[in-house]
Amino acid sequence: MGNGAVPHAEHTGPADFDTWLNDLEVEGEARGYYEPIGDHHSVVFSDEGTTLLVTFERAEDIRTGNGAGQPLGWRLSEGKDWSSLCLIAHEDSWFRSPYMFGYFDRLVDDGFFEDFDRVVFYGAEMCGYAAAAFSVVAPGAELVLISPQATLDPAQADWDIRFPAMRRTSFSDRYGYAPDMCENAGQVFVIFDPNNREDAMHAALFNSDNVRPFPIKDLSTDIELDLINMEVLPPVIQAAVDGDLNTDLMMQLTMSGKRGYHLRRGIQKVADAVKGTNRRRILIDLTP
Repeated sequence: MGNGAVPHAEHTGPADFDTWLNDLEVEGEARGYYEPIGDHHSVVFSDEGTTLLVTFERAEDIRTGNGAGQPLGWRLSEGKDWSSLCLIAHEDSWFRSPYMFGYFDRLVDDGFFEDFDRVVFYGAEMCGYAAAAFSVVAPGAELVLISPQATLDPAQADWDIRFPAMRRTSFSDRYGYAPDMCENAGQVFVIFDPNNREDAMHAALFNSDNVRPFPIKDLSTDIELDLINMEVLPPVIQAAVDGDLNTDLMMQLTMSGKRGYHLRRGIQKVADAVKGTNRRRILIDLTP
């Protein structure tokens, strides 16, 4: 799409989980393959070219979002010669599963990532943690992470009490501490809100030489959704694929995205006001 928007089909409301998952499996098999990874994760792969976009996503976000039940990775890759590997968590697991570890071990053993000229890992929040943690399997990959957690191990992040259900989950075994796992990546862009205490503290833990922190203010608590609505995320991913992403470009895209978003919102408000005025006039005309 020429305007850089994330393409999506018309949203008609979410299907129930089992129906959605069955549809995803059917379409995934048509695109490449679909595979369950244990009981709580799955993966869909589309083989379209020698550039690979690896996305980590929540099933609930896919199912109930306005992308017609399609993974964000598919939508970002649409119309491009990119292969897409979408790892999907059916629950808030931070992808901490031995089945997930085994899946990535198998990809490494098969030399999967060696078949691609460019590899980009992407994820936000919980999925940003996973994108960083599992990027160790593809040295040199570019990383785009939005508000990622570094770890939820109480020994290292006892100040983050937002996710009590994860307190007993191990973050100290394989693929555990995300900042260590991405030290051999290419550039690691960590996008976060500096006014969010916990997110800023996690971002500070990503401190290797290849990390490019990008604090961004004046957005909502859902930075990923804001970047999508601002039509910034697709060009950011494109620049990462091209090897052109840097903090100056991030700044330009974000500022331009904010201006464009506010302009579109203003135009929509005017249109809504005109529509409301016309409706009131019609009601007045119909009043005896």
